[in-house]
Amino acid sequence: MSTPHHVGILPLPFAGAVHDLNVFHWDRRISVSELEPPTHIAPYAAAIAAEILDGDDEVASGRLILLYDPAGNDLWEGHFRCVTFAQSEVTDEMIHDPFLAQVGWSWLTDALQSCGARYGCESGTITTTSSTPFGTKEDEDQLSHIEIRASWTPDDDDSLTPHIEAWQDLLRQIAGIPSGDESVVALPLRSAVGP
Repeated sequence: MSTPHHVGILPLPFAGAVHDLNVFHWDRRISVSELEPPTHIAPYAAAIAAEILDGDDEVASGRLILLYDPAGNDLWEGHFRCVTFAQSEVTDEMIHDPFLAQVGWSWLTDALQSCGARYGCESGTITTTSSTPFGTKEDEDQLSHIEIRASWTPDDDDSLTPHIEAWQDLLRQIAGIPSGDESVVALPLRSAVGP
């Protein structure tokens, strides 16, 4: 997250949500870094990027953006909005599964429910792609990917922690790695952006 323009006047609910993000203990297989949050969607925003590596190979990556509008947002049906993008390579067998998109969406909703995150107004898209090489590239492997773009509105009275935990579970699901209890704070996230 970027340095806030006015740290002293961050609204208390947003400051609390940023604190939840700052102190979250990440699975050691997930590398988390700060990301410049968008400045045109909501008055206050915070963002992180994450990747899961298998050796030197990235097996999944994602972004999580937290938006906050003290006045509330009718489209969100609340004051907060979580926005995510997550992607991973999948096997050829998976890409031909006609239910892969439904399964991908259930990874998010099941994670939110199992982590006890209270939410509403969820929306998103699941995109599956398969690239078949030809010509001088014909010796290369076929590449298949799934992309999850989603957003949801956390309950105003809810801690952000269950939502972060659910997002972490989504990353593990899309990467095809089991949940683990080994965790470390990947980096001290310092701040957020506001007006």
